[in-house]
Amino acid sequence: MTLHTTVERAQRLKQLHAQHQPLVLPTVWDVWSARTAVAAGFPALTIGSHPLADSRGAEDHEGQTFEEVLAAVAPIIAAVDVPVSVDLEAGYGQKPADLVTGLLQVGGVGLNVEDTVHSEGGRVRGTQEHAAYIAGLRAAADDAGVPLWVNGRTDLFLHAQDASGVLDEAIERLRSLEQAGADSVYPVGIQDDDELLTAVTGAVGVPVNSTAHPVKHDLDRFRRLGVGRITYGPLLQLALTDSMKDMLGSWTS
Repeated sequence: MTLHTTVERAQRLKQLHAQHQPLVLPTVWDVWSARTAVAAGFPALTIGSHPLADSRGAEDHEGQTFEEVLAAVAPIIAAVDVPVSVDLEAGYGQKPADLVTGLLQVGGVGLNVEDTVHSEGGRVRGTQEHAAYIAGLRAAADDAGVPLWVNGRTDLFLHAQDASGVLDEAIERLRSLEQAGADSVYPVGIQDDDELLTAVTGAVGVPVNSTAHPVKHDLDRFRRLGVGRITYGPLLQLALTDSMKDMLGSWTS
């Protein structure tokens, strides 16, 4: 893919976020799922680390190297003519500039980076540490001349025994990611809590990403709560797994 095409797709992804409230990015994991989602009418996609790992017999939480991930996502991105973002976990131990360079080389125009550092025992980056990493991604993308969409994720709610008890800290972190150059922010683990979602969406000036289940959740509800971006994480793949089991069940005896 040429740099010109990559820039055009990055610009298109930015436009789509402005046009759709919320923008739904189906989380795909291979060429088949990507082409199916595009055929269903979606104008952009994201590749999820968990379903990608499952499809390749690998472990989530950076069970693949960065080079292996790039090799896996390259044919997916090349198979569709829409912008594709990629979940890059905590960065696979890469410096921000190297992460951006690798992603752009395979045509990715957006990325998701979380603050749980799996390569270091699952520790969680501090607020300023994570913001500095996001700032490094923004600077690298700017240097490359590509308006890469940066989705800054925090797992604070996910790790907390009481999600409401870390609300203030999470909001501080999300605001710091916004100030560091994140185009959207992603507080994982609160998709079923209206109060927390409302608090977060009202606290930042960029789109808030929420995980959604394609069957169990409702798009209008997320719209009412102010969510600006929706991805499925592993839930689309898991929903298809359930459907496949149901379809095949009568053929096992």
